[in-house]
Amino acid sequence: MTGRGVLTALSLGGNLGDVPETMKRAMDLLRAGGFAIEKISSVYRTVPVDCPPGMPDFCNSALTGYWQGTPEELLDLAQSIEVRLGRPADHGYHLSRTMDIDIVFMEGVVLKSPRLTLPHPEAHRRAFVMEPLREIAPQMLREVKG
Repeated sequence: MTGRGVLTALSLGGNLGDVPETMKRAMDLLRAGGFAIEKISSVYRTVPVDCPPGMPDFCNSALTGYWQGTPEELLDLAQSIEVRLGRPADHGYHLSRTMDIDIVFMEGVVLKSPRLTLPHPEAHRRAFVMEPLREIAPQMLREVKG
């Protein structure tokens, strides 16, 4: 942790509405909530993984930055932003969504709780997470793979 906080990687995605615009709004809300964004990847269009047939493609992006609070506080912020941007709080795992924000990695943090596991246990299996992250933080890929 530096004076700026803990270096953190987030994954953003969605497939309903104007997802690139929703991502911009999510980033504004992350900043307003205290997340200091450092780098933002391009937006990648990806086919749905493990989802019902016929679901629209997703737009995915990654960002890195610094967080001064706890991992759980960042999770609370991310989930509140998802709801604010139109995702129901009680949402099925493999369904379409306006916005999904996942904490992928927090430098020096290994955590396994009922609410949150870090590094993200599935990130290394998901090209829609790894490709955007590779663009902006290739040095994190080894950490994410555990």
